Amino acid sequence: MDMKSLMTFAPLILLVVIMYFLLIRPQKKREKEVNTMRSNLKVGDEVITIGGICGKIVKTKEESLVIQVGADKVKFEVMRWAISKVTVASDRPAPRAEEPEEAEEAPKKALPRRMKRPEPKPVEEPVVETEPVETEVEPEVTGEVTGTETEEK
Repeated sequence: MDMKSLMTFAPLILLVVIMYFLLIRPQKKREKEVNTMRSNLKVGDEVITIGGICGKIVKTKEESLVIQVGADKVKFEVMRWAISKVTVASDRPAPRAEEPEEAEEAPKKALPRRMKRPEPKPVEEPVVETEPVETEVEPEVTGEVTGTETEEK
């Protein structure tokens, strides 16, 4: 009887073992890789959040990161668990835990110096003297026609 009861539970035990090796173990392995990736994030890494926002890490804190996004270089803070993957890893070594990290900005591009424009020379306008001109004022003409004028023509 002991062997018969073992044979009835054998498919169930086999199913649990297969589930462990096909589902549970790979998931734990992936979770471990993601946790090490999130703990090794450093300034300069380009990341994608779980919401799909792409940005560059500007500052790291214990549980959060400040990322810089877009052409306007908008900065906002996200939690470490919200990072889905690193697209471009920075070449800088990871900062030591002993040293407090200061806010490091992306290096600003040096703008070219503006050339000084020569000051415009004042233009002298010639003075023209004019004499007042008298204009003749014509009498107003009304559109009324009198009977005497039409008879004359």
